[in-house]
Amino acid sequence: MKLFIDSANLEEIRTSVSWGIVDGATTNPSLVAKEEGVKFEALAKEICGMVPGPVSLEVVSLESKGMIEEGKKLSRVAENVVVKVPMTVEGIKAVKELEKSGIKTNVTLVFSVNQAMLAAKVGASYISPFIGRLDDIGHSGADLLAEIKTMLDNYGYKSQIIVASVRHSDHVKQAELIGCHIATVPFKVLEKLYQHALTDKGIEAFLSDWKKVKK
Repeated sequence: MKLFIDSANLEEIRTSVSWGIVDGATTNPSLVAKEEGVKFEALAKEICGMVPGPVSLEVVSLESKGMIEEGKKLSRVAENVVVKVPMTVEGIKAVKELEKSGIKTNVTLVFSVNQAMLAAKVGASYISPFIGRLDDIGHSGADLLAEIKTMLDNYGYKSQIIVASVRHSDHVKQAELIGCHIATVPFKVLEKLYQHALTDKGIEAFLSDWKKVKK
């Protein structure tokens, strides 16, 4: 499974890329807004140059015409740009046209298998189900992932699942076991993927024993 970093913070992205585990990145207007004092296009270019894979940049228009215009402009920022489009009627219309133009798309804010089917039907490169937000309201994000994976397999759609709204490392585990293509993960959760109390305890014991050997 591929791992993307879900961030617009250059230091987080630079650090996680240096670990050698990051395959791409996703951003959104909320993440970009946290980075005060930077211009969006300059920030986007720097992220795209840093990340060894697809980088999702999101449109903010609500009508398909505006989304298509924005998407074409975003695609010129770098070769690895993926245009992120919301799951709406206008968004799906835009995705169909952008994909026809050879521009990769990521349909975001997906909360049902029917929404995912519509995105796959018009050729979306990626589909982003938001599992954390479903869990927050008492629904099962993992169940939705399994349903979307089954639907894609049933019909041979080429769209890839980007598991989004990841809250903790168990969400990544769920994505792995279901067989999702990608999880986009906040920096703090990426860090936690490395951690286990028994690993720390084992290292401490080995080092303690090694000191005895040296003596």
